[in-house]
Amino acid sequence: MIELGTQSDIKLINEDGLRIDGRKFNELRPIRIEVGVLNRADGSAYIEWGGNKVLVAVYGPREAFPKHTQNPSRAIINARYNMAAFSVDERKRPGPDRRAVEISKVIGEALECAVFTEQFPRTSIDVYIEVLQADAGTRIAGLTAASVALVDAGIPMKDLVVGCASGKIDGKVVLDLNKEEDNFGQADLPMAIIPRTQEIVLLQMDGNMTRDELEEAVELSKKAAMYISDLQKEALLAKYKASESEKEGERSE
Repeated sequence: MIELGTQSDIKLINEDGLRIDGRKFNELRPIRIEVGVLNRADGSAYIEWGGNKVLVAVYGPREAFPKHTQNPSRAIINARYNMAAFSVDERKRPGPDRRAVEISKVIGEALECAVFTEQFPRTSIDVYIEVLQADAGTRIAGLTAASVALVDAGIPMKDLVVGCASGKIDGKVVLDLNKEEDNFGQADLPMAIIPRTQEIVLLQMDGNMTRDELEEAVELSKKAAMYISDLQKEALLAKYKASESEKEGERSE
């Protein structure tokens, strides 16, 4: 049990140099990704990242409606991030708030950097991100799952988009903040990259870091993103291997 008081009262790093959940500075929380969890969506994914549980559904490309929203040269990606009322300890007011609107916008912009939107003019690709349980880092967990769901929907992309976050606690730069570290730490730096090109497509910061600390945090997240990218690919391969096995079973019958 963690005793929570003021920020100055809380030690987020113990005498052994470990964080309050026992992780090292450069260690991720456990991550599990599952693909194709919703039959009625064109593509879907579910991710558990630490205590986060996030479900994503993708629909499209389909004709954008109303028609005045259509872009004649490319598809529009409409990302909708939402936290369920029961996703946090204190019941959240249902419906989108300012934070949800902001996160929806940055996720949509990050995904647009990877999707070949020019192949689908006058259409929309709708990405619904539902946070079922929140434990810090929901935007990067949602973005990581959304990228997998887009591939599951058969939408062509340059590469998967991978989100990860670093931050600063007790004066130390660490990877993948949990809820207590996010609430009582000194800085949080969510970011996302396209692994193949190393292009940063999302970078935000809440708190204060020196330039050296910022560069260290970015490098930590980049290295972790390459590992997470492998998890995304493994999840996609697992889904399609299972589909092939089912087809072979049907043919043999």
